[in-house]
Amino acid sequence: MERLIVNYASREKRFAYLRNQKVEKLVIDRPEHRSLVGNIYYGTVTKVLPGMNAVFVDISEEKQAYLHRDQLPAYVLADDKQRNVSSFVHQGEKLLVQVEKDAAGTKGAKVTGIIEIQGDNLIYMPNGRYVAVSKKIADEKLKASLRRIGSTCKTAEEGLIFRTSALKSAETEIHEEITFLRGQYQELLHRASQLKKPGLIYQNDSFTEMIIGQASRMVTGEVIVDDLTLKKLLEGKNIRANYYNGRENIFSAYKVEHEIDKALKRIVWLDQGAYLIFDETEALTIIDVNTGKFSGKLDYQDTVFKTNQLAAREILRQLRLRDIGGIVLIDFINMSREQDMKAILEILETEIMKDERRTKVIGFTPLGILQLTRKKTKVTLSEALQVKCPVCEGTGRILSEETIAFRLERELLEHRFSEHDAVLIETTKAVVEALLGPNNEHKDAVESLLHLKLFFSIRHGDKPYYLLKQFGVVSEIAEKAVDTGD
Repeated sequence: MERLIVNYASREKRFAYLRNQKVEKLVIDRPEHRSLVGNIYYGTVTKVLPGMNAVFVDISEEKQAYLHRDQLPAYVLADDKQRNVSSFVHQGEKLLVQVEKDAAGTKGAKVTGIIEIQGDNLIYMPNGRYVAVSKKIADEKLKASLRRIGSTCKTAEEGLIFRTSALKSAETEIHEEITFLRGQYQELLHRASQLKKPGLIYQNDSFTEMIIGQASRMVTGEVIVDDLTLKKLLEGKNIRANYYNGRENIFSAYKVEHEIDKALKRIVWLDQGAYLIFDETEALTIIDVNTGKFSGKLDYQDTVFKTNQLAAREILRQLRLRDIGGIVLIDFINMSREQDMKAILEILETEIMKDERRTKVIGFTPLGILQLTRKKTKVTLSEALQVKCPVCEGTGRILSEETIAFRLERELLEHRFSEHDAVLIETTKAVVEALLGPNNEHKDAVESLLHLKLFFSIRHGDKPYYLLKQFGVVSEIAEKAVDTGD
């Protein structure tokens, strides 16, 4: 049984994909952390780095983007590929780039000059120079047929990647789509020609696309949304969606909210008392497996193997749920039997098939540490929802003021059609600013959304929080508003 729950009604938009009543995927989209992946920019090369075979590109974002030589159109189209990056691009050169990986920490976004334009049946690359077919298509004859179609309708410079949906389309439809996507690329070039400095020329609505993609892949089950506009959009894509109009937030109503809290915890409990410990660092993620109270029914090695089986399945689910990428090291409980280690590897390979991100199991080290890598394109769930705690100087993490503000907004949405017209909220100045913007610039919009007048009792504190003190009429609540935050 599959289910897609979409929380679209508030400014922070979220969706959760559940399989057999367990959350397998969680995506959160908020304005200040919106992913740039898929966006196309008109950029300027600011620095050429021959030693790294790469360049830095000004794309009008806070940090300059990184572009490797192998992702330059001039390199892809060249016959001699042994030359240095300086042979293919120069400082001050203007070019189109597309974001592959969001900025993280001190590093800017990673971009490519090989632009990909998404279609219903294929991905069009003006400078790709190859034809590929989705790995999900196993039939070699069908693959060969699509490659033949692609080769006949593309130029030498162009590239195409066929989606599985191409199997259901006629050859004439594919030709028409390629012509349409070529037109979209020409429109991008026209927009770029109008710019005098670096800037965005195409913004990818990745969140909506992810919803559509996830819903399209569902074999059975239902899609539930809390926004009529989104419902209409999905139905325009032939995706049937049910509308939820309850007062309680949709994530709370379907028991998803607590899964977010669990996904932020360091310890994850398994069945029978075993548990995992997650330690995320900037360089890699370390996961420790512990038997805890699980003692098994046979010998010690049986207990170890059963615990590691539980852990292997849950770890891959947690990596998807927490959106952890990069290097991952798993310290399974030491297994002395070779067949047990092989069985754990087989479980991991099976679970990886459920993941949309490219994940590769490297294997066990001589010390028994399992190594794997998972492609990272954006920040993890903990990076998106949490900030370093100022109280403990970074040794722990707390929920950010933005997260608290959005939780406050969602709870107030549950009261928007009550008999009250005002509310008194005890909170901190930082939460108020996150909710209403600098100088309360969003206050009118938020109050209009909530159908409530907002009054605050400001308290001093390093930890963001809120408390709904009282609902009532405007005159009564206004008298109780107080600022003691200084």
